[in-house]
Amino acid sequence: MTTPPTPPTPPTPPPTPLLGRTLCAMITPFTPSGTLDLDGAQHLASHLVANGCDGLVLSGTTGESPTTTDAEKSALVAAVKEAVGDRAKVVTGIGTPDTRHTSELAREAEKAGADGLLVVSPYYSRPPQDAIEAHFREVADACELPLMLYDIPARTGTRIEPETILRLADHPRIIAVKDCSQDFLGAQKVMARTALAYYAGCDEHILALYAVGGTGYVSTVANVVPAHLRAVLDAFDAGDTARAARLQQQATPLIEATMSAGLPGTVTIKALLNDLALPAGPVRRPLQPAGRGTTDELLSLHEALIST
Repeated sequence: MTTPPTPPTPPTPPPTPLLGRTLCAMITPFTPSGTLDLDGAQHLASHLVANGCDGLVLSGTTGESPTTTDAEKSALVAAVKEAVGDRAKVVTGIGTPDTRHTSELAREAEKAGADGLLVVSPYYSRPPQDAIEAHFREVADACELPLMLYDIPARTGTRIEPETILRLADHPRIIAVKDCSQDFLGAQKVMARTALAYYAGCDEHILALYAVGGTGYVSTVANVVPAHLRAVLDAFDAGDTARAARLQQQATPLIEATMSAGLPGTVTIKALLNDLALPAGPVRRPLQPAGRGTTDELLSLHEALIST
């Protein structure tokens, strides 16, 4: 009697990284009059965590950080942390063009209960690489929280060059990178030589970066389809790479419409959330709300995606 073959052992999922794996770049809900909606933020945060996010990034690009005050940023951290507790990590954006101000925000974020910091390179002044490195080191020394570098040169005007990231990797509190550099080769070079956690900051790169050793994502589109995007990584971890690719591809029309159709992602995602009866509210000026035609297109794409 022949012995039946032993079924293959399923792949072991990687351990959850310090700041999470499936992070949403959460919008900042406002009331109809434009004030901070903390109740709405708690409701949305709880919804996102219940549907697959193990981390929330507050006060980033999607969170309209340029138009929220320091006090609002701290209040948002405290409220969201109260809502999600230990179910998800709360990372908050503190980046400004001013090193002293950024360091102050780091300390305030720590007091408010944040689990980590998202720090963009100083924008507008376009400092050279040695100054950018010194900026990050000073901010990382300002408190005890782990820090995620945010490389998004299309908005800041300056890269965090791979060689600079390699040097910064020796700082014990600089542990991660949110990569919006569009430099896939550079990202792989850094991942190969450091233990930094690398997060896709562009939704179209979620699977591609993960497949070459990335940690996960910080996603704007996760505000509206958190479970679908998590399923991309879950399928890959289970060894079903074909399903992972199919799920990523299915999300492409919605990703393109929200992130690459001429309007900021904050505008399109808030329009969609409002029509889905989830907390969002208006955008703050200088941003303007999406028109009805854009919103109807987003709703159609969202419905098509969640019905697949």
